[in-house]
Amino acid sequence: MSHIALVTLVVRDYDEAISFYTDALGFELLEDTDRGDGSRWVVVRPRGAAEGTGLLLARAKDDDQRSRVGAQTGGRVGFFLHTEDFAADHARMRAAGVHFLEEPRHEPYGSVAVFEDLYGNRWDLLQPA
Repeated sequence: MSHIALVTLVVRDYDEAISFYTDALGFELLEDTDRGDGSRWVVVRPRGAAEGTGLLLARAKDDDQRSRVGAQTGGRVGFFLHTEDFAADHARMRAAGVHFLEEPRHEPYGSVAVFEDLYGNRWDLLQPA
């Protein structure tokens, strides 16, 4: 096994999720396929990533799944977005309306700031040292 291909992120709506991840975070849309039953196979990943984990944006299908949108990791940071230019990406994301929960920190392991996606899932924007 060489890598994890996809991680599912439960979302309220396909199009609003695609818009956030492609416009605000700068991801690329790899696939958006209608599955014929009202669901879609939607995959995004950071733009320019040659290979690596993508996000499968899966629309919640019932009340139980809807209750987990934005809380898939129990309020912890559950996703880690690496960057090679922390200052530029942080500024671009803020300008796009991404909500950061803190000012950038410079830790021994790198520069980091926690942000929320449009559903409240917590992410680290991280430039490793």
